Amino acid sequence: MQAPEIATVEDMVRVLDEHPQWLEALRARLLTRELLDLPQTVADFIAATDRRFDVLERQMVELRADLERQLFELRADLERQLFEQRADLQREMNQLRADIGPLKAAHARNAAMEEAGMIAEDLGLSLVGILSRDDLRSLAQRADAGDVSKHDLRSFRRADMVLRATDAAAGTECYLAVEVSYTANGRDTERAVRNAQLLTRFTGLRASAVVVSLRLDNRIRPAVDSGEVAWYQLDAEDLEVD
Repeated sequence: MQAPEIATVEDMVRVLDEHPQWLEALRARLLTRELLDLPQTVADFIAATDRRFDVLERQMVELRADLERQLFELRADLERQLFEQRADLQREMNQLRADIGPLKAAHARNAAMEEAGMIAEDLGLSLVGILSRDDLRSLAQRADAGDVSKHDLRSFRRADMVLRATDAAAGTECYLAVEVSYTANGRDTERAVRNAQLLTRFTGLRASAVVVSLRLDNRIRPAVDSGEVAWYQLDAEDLEVD
């Protein structure tokens, strides 16, 4: 075999194209092993990097899921605590209202006692006196109250206030069954009307139902307008604590 003639670079390129094995031998002679392995090294690096990115992505997904779970649990815990605190506050507010209610009612009764004469005058009457609970108990004991329930008798004896008055125009005595509260409502009206009926039954004298309060529940406005019960309104100043 005749050796190829190489006189120019073009001749060398042509010869190497014709004999690829010579090109590989030349490349191995001219290049270092690192350069020869570089394509595979780069490919291995890319594959390893892809694997690491896959691991990081899974870790990020797991971390995001864990954070979302923790946030959900934290939010649920905060909402539960807020609900419990709101419930505790509501209970405290209800208890406070329950505690204040009797104090307001007692203060209103004291103010009504001081204005007993004016309550009678507003109805065209003159005050004779205020019956005590002993007076009310005696009235109930002397009367034939066998058909009156124990609840009604107890409520009658514990009436907020019963006034004895005179009607100068008619020349007769009468009674006022008074129920006192901060805001007069249906319960006050029912008690006043029932006590007035019992007073008439026990004494034989006319008795009128009266509610005394600072405010009036609109639901009992028809009873006031119809004259079934009279309303005496206290002034806000009457309920101020000195």
